[in-house]
This record gives sequence, structure tokens and C-alpha cells, in this order.
Amino acid sequence: MIEEHAIVTSIEAGIAEVEIMRRSGCHACNARSGCGVSLLDQVLGRRPQRLLLANKVAARPGDEVVIGMPESALLKAALAAYMMPLAGLLAGAIAGDLMIADQSADQGLPLLFGAFGFVVGLLGTRLYSRRLAADPRWRAVLLRRVTQSLPVGLANMH
Repeated sequence: MIEEHAIVTSIEAGIAEVEIMRRSGCHACNARSGCGVSLLDQVLGRRPQRLLLANKVAARPGDEVVIGMPESALLKAALAAYMMPLAGLLAGAIAGDLMIADQSADQGLPLLFGAFGFVVGLLGTRLYSRRLAADPRWRAVLLRRVTQSLPVGLANMH
């Protein structure tokens, strides 16, 4: 189980809204200046990610909690995100190349088919990720509270 810390922002009808600060996977890496992920973080900024989870640990707003996600869910999502568009791109380009009778002809057809295959791969990834998201076995869950928020009266005394 992959674990991450989050803060409960609100509770409503047994559902906790938690906020996770996105971190780059290589935040401690020495190759920050040459890292694409680090560059994307700088350009896009770090925005908090919010999730709605069943509140099975009796968390309250302000509590720090640990959420968990099965490793296999992350692996499946990563494979789909990277491999499906790549496979579509390659299959499309190969199909376009095979359709050219005269190899000295214009090579635009493999490029066009490759782009089409890439888009089909992206759409396939989208459909697959929606199917994964609908399956409760692959969803993130609240595992435990780390810290508890102070009651309103006590919080004002500090």
C-alpha cells in the first residue's frame, strides 16, 4: 500500500475531503536542473490535490491523516498512461508505412496514421482510467489519523 499524508478540509455525510500537496517524485534528487518533472513543477506550479474519501477513521476537519492506495492501482495507471499512447503511435505509423506502395513516395501517411494512433491511445487511456476509478478496489482510502485537530475553544487559548 502506498501511503501519503493529507489534511482533512471538511466532513459531510460520512465523506471526508482531504487535501494533498503534490510533490515531485524526485524532490530530493540532485538532478533537479535537468529533470523534466522538476521543470514541469516550476512551470505549472504545485497545486493541492483534493480527494473525497469515506471517513472510516472518524477524522475531523484539521486532522492530519494517512491515505493509502494499492501499489497495483498505481502500476496499472502508469502503464496505461505511458504505454497505450506509445503503442497507438507506433501501430499507426507502421500501418501508414505498410500502406505506401512506393517507398520513394511521400512519407506523410505514416506520420498522419501515427498521430491518429496516438490520439486513439490517449482515448483508450482515458476510458481505462475511468474504469479503474469506478472500481472500489483501486480507490484511495483513509487509513488512520496522525494528529487530531484541537477543539475550537482550546485552539483559541494558544
